[in-house]
Amino acid sequence: MPPTHRRPRTVDTSRHFCPHTDGAYRGWRGLNNLRANGHPNGGRWRQFQCTSCEGYFPENHGTIFHGKQAEVELIVRVLMCLAEGLGIRATARVFEVEANTVLHWLLEAAEHLRAFSAYFLCDLHVKQLQLDELYAVLSAVKEGEISEVKAIKRLSRSPHWVWVAIDPVTKLLVALDVGERTQAMAQRFVHHVAQVLAPDCAPLFLTDGFREYATALLTHYGCWVQPPRRQAKGPVPKPRWMPLPQLLYAQVVKTTRRRRLVDVTHRVVFGTLEAVNQVLVPLGWQINTSLVERLNLSLRQHVAAIGRRVNTLCKGEAGLRQQLVLYHVYDNFVLPHASLRQPLAEPLATHGQGSAKVWQPCTPAMAAGLTDHVWSLREVLMFRVPPWPQPQTV
Repeated sequence: MPPTHRRPRTVDTSRHFCPHTDGAYRGWRGLNNLRANGHPNGGRWRQFQCTSCEGYFPENHGTIFHGKQAEVELIVRVLMCLAEGLGIRATARVFEVEANTVLHWLLEAAEHLRAFSAYFLCDLHVKQLQLDELYAVLSAVKEGEISEVKAIKRLSRSPHWVWVAIDPVTKLLVALDVGERTQAMAQRFVHHVAQVLAPDCAPLFLTDGFREYATALLTHYGCWVQPPRRQAKGPVPKPRWMPLPQLLYAQVVKTTRRRRLVDVTHRVVFGTLEAVNQVLVPLGWQINTSLVERLNLSLRQHVAAIGRRVNTLCKGEAGLRQQLVLYHVYDNFVLPHASLRQPLAEPLATHGQGSAKVWQPCTPAMAAGLTDHVWSLREVLMFRVPPWPQPQTV
């Protein structure tokens, strides 16, 4: 038996913070104001106490497991199946739970994961971004949502688009959104991307031939410029809204005929071709959107609501957004990418009879420097998101 006169076991409280509003340390982590208080009544969750306000709170406070009687592993495995592309009803049949229960867990997890993603994906520095829209079909037969004439016109189906922005170097999903393919939606999506990026970051944008991207990018990455006078007399020229000198934007225009690709042309909209090549040539690349096009296949495989010829379509945008938020965090932090793996300095022997490990798994968040390890979905769901940015890094 281990001796009892040595230093007792310590509990890591670096990822927890005091939630009480009357405490001076509310919302701040890593200030050594928390101490473990054991497991009250022999429960599964540990209790913490704030030494400042002397308040108590459970370990799972601020997570989706707070106040639930279901097993943690059951909730995690259900959400894992949804992240891997299984439908809600199929997941409910596999784990022998109600479909409404699975939907309720997905709704709560989406709210938590949305805050988790916003906490880590901020002030990003990237050199290039590829943007694209993925066609999705949502069931539109819903009482009070659309009129009967409109439903018949759309054949009881409503076309929507999944807007995606990805960093082709680190494979990091910067932004995901759902909406129609309009100018207003392009403005909203580019605004979301601009909020995620650092204020001084203006990467190279690569898109397809959708013309609305140019207006949206010019709106967010432009400034007023006073044109010089060309004549000694006459009115002063009015200021013009011009793109910033560091803004680079190129398009890949594809021409199809009878559903067959017949021609591909490259068009530099903002900047020069030499400046665009300075970003792409060191990587051995050319102007293309191949990576974001490949992402469309991964989205259709992992998000059941936008699959091809499936009966798992969502009835509205809200359900699709919940599944996209789950996949957004799952792909960035949980799922290692084979193209991002890093070689180990020395082969690592396994416990079995297999060959030694020579590669270290890596996720897009690790490649982008947002974290230093591969997260598990349980670890993500147990992470308590602080109410404001913290000086410590995780």
